[in-house]
Amino acid sequence: MAANERVNSIKHTITHQTSPRKLAIATGVFFLITHVTSIPAVFLYGPVVDHADYILGSGSEARVLVGVLLEVILGFAMVGSAVALYPVVRRHNESLALGYVGLRTLEAGVIAVGVIPLLAIVTLRQDLAGTAGTDPTTLVALGKALVSFHDWTFVVGPGLTSPANTVTMAYLLYKSGLVPRFIPVMGLIGGPLIFVSNVAKLFGLYEGMPALVSIAVLPILAWEVTLAVWLITKGFRSSATLAEPAPTPAAELYSAA
Repeated sequence: MAANERVNSIKHTITHQTSPRKLAIATGVFFLITHVTSIPAVFLYGPVVDHADYILGSGSEARVLVGVLLEVILGFAMVGSAVALYPVVRRHNESLALGYVGLRTLEAGVIAVGVIPLLAIVTLRQDLAGTAGTDPTTLVALGKALVSFHDWTFVVGPGLTSPANTVTMAYLLYKSGLVPRFIPVMGLIGGPLIFVSNVAKLFGLYEGMPALVSIAVLPILAWEVTLAVWLITKGFRSSATLAEPAPTPAAELYSAA
């Protein structure tokens, strides 16, 4: 009995400690931060990912380092959005809510791993480029390998993991009615499209499907931006936030005992 009361107390604290309105605003802000950081980072990485001889050059690496910093902030914002959503959506399906937190954290982790090879290129550029005994051909080959490492983390993280967490949360929001259903529908459409386009890239079909790639980005971009703006300006629908919480595995276990 005491154990069951502890579980209920924890559930109450998680669910009611922060109001749904504040959680909605936090979620929306975190989603907007992901776009404010991710899009500029792609352009800031231009010199290092588009020019194989970047590793042989000299001068400031500030542009690349700012891109790295933005992607680190991006990772924190991703996790923040999942954590902010969790107390609200767990009332409707705790397993999927936990799954979303896990998938979002995994995506952030892959992105964080992806910035490491770019930092390695910056270090090699500073320490080895132009020094006696350094083979430029070998250095360029190493730089290309590190850029490829970064590119593949982009495929695995935002390309394959992101669609999974998008569909998970879009389904949860669609079923729960926490937001108007046209918003999660965009996620349910965009997630699979992004997944298919990146599977095509995985198998070398990417260059032959430029139209699919361009189309695939639009619904998921619209889903995230529209969701963010809605949550900041309107919040969650109050009738859905007052829904009876779904039973947790721990609570069911203690009740059975």
